[in-house]
Amino acid sequence: MTAAFLDTSSAASTQAGERTRRLSLKLLVGVTLLTLLGLYVVFGPLLTGIDPDAVNLDARLQSPSSEHWLGTDDLGRDLFTRMAVGGRLTCLIALGTVAIASAIAVPLGMLTGFLGGWVDLAATRVVDLFFAIPTLLVAIGIVGVFGPSFSTTILALGLAFWPFYTRLVRSAVVGLRDLTYVDAARVIGAGRWRIIRKEIVPAMLPMFLVQTTVLLGFAILDEAGLGFLGLGVQPPTSSWGSLLAQSRAFILTFPWMGIVAGIPIVLIVLGINMVADELRDRLDPHGELG
Repeated sequence: MTAAFLDTSSAASTQAGERTRRLSLKLLVGVTLLTLLGLYVVFGPLLTGIDPDAVNLDARLQSPSSEHWLGTDDLGRDLFTRMAVGGRLTCLIALGTVAIASAIAVPLGMLTGFLGGWVDLAATRVVDLFFAIPTLLVAIGIVGVFGPSFSTTILALGLAFWPFYTRLVRSAVVGLRDLTYVDAARVIGAGRWRIIRKEIVPAMLPMFLVQTTVLLGFAILDEAGLGFLGLGVQPPTSSWGSLLAQSRAFILTFPWMGIVAGIPIVLIVLGINMVADELRDRLDPHGELG
């Protein structure tokens, strides 16, 4: 019986070790992808020394070569440089989107989840109203009102994402507010704001970190969607979404443009998802925070 117990414990330890190694490999791949793409968007233009907006009609629609590493577009502009510069704008849009969504969702979700009552009911109804409309359609509507631009894209995506994040925060707070240590804080006379600041916020930090990372991936995909529809950053300024839209007209005659424009989007979202999965498994292994 003792031997059987030891065998079972050994098998469990082996499975845990294999799972840890697998998760570590996922984290390594995700961080590597994000690091390489980060280095590319920061230092890419310095490697070529080419103006990303310089038009050269004699070099239009060239395939990748030693002079133009990723080829050129229909105006002869270097795609390697334009993809790097466009990546900067796409990443800035994603970061701005997450900042706006978090600034609205985190305090609203925490207050409604902790206070409950009519405050929670009213906020939940507003969130449900936004949930009836897909996030990309909300963003398209906002862009339609204010006009397409860099700042409008950030605002539109930020306002489109906050209901999703608010619901997650509220659900997590509802699960935490009746735990024993929170009740103990009430018993000793701690006020609502002190309980939120000292008890709820520290417990929520893992969820904040994971969901913020996930939102970055969604923001990049939706920026690409807006750019593909011509509602994002406007020419001659480039973003990954606008470059993907530009390649659409040449998908049959010059397919390399579409491949070059699409691969960075796929890789960065893949890297973000890998890192987010690893963070979730390490920080919230039992799924207690949703």
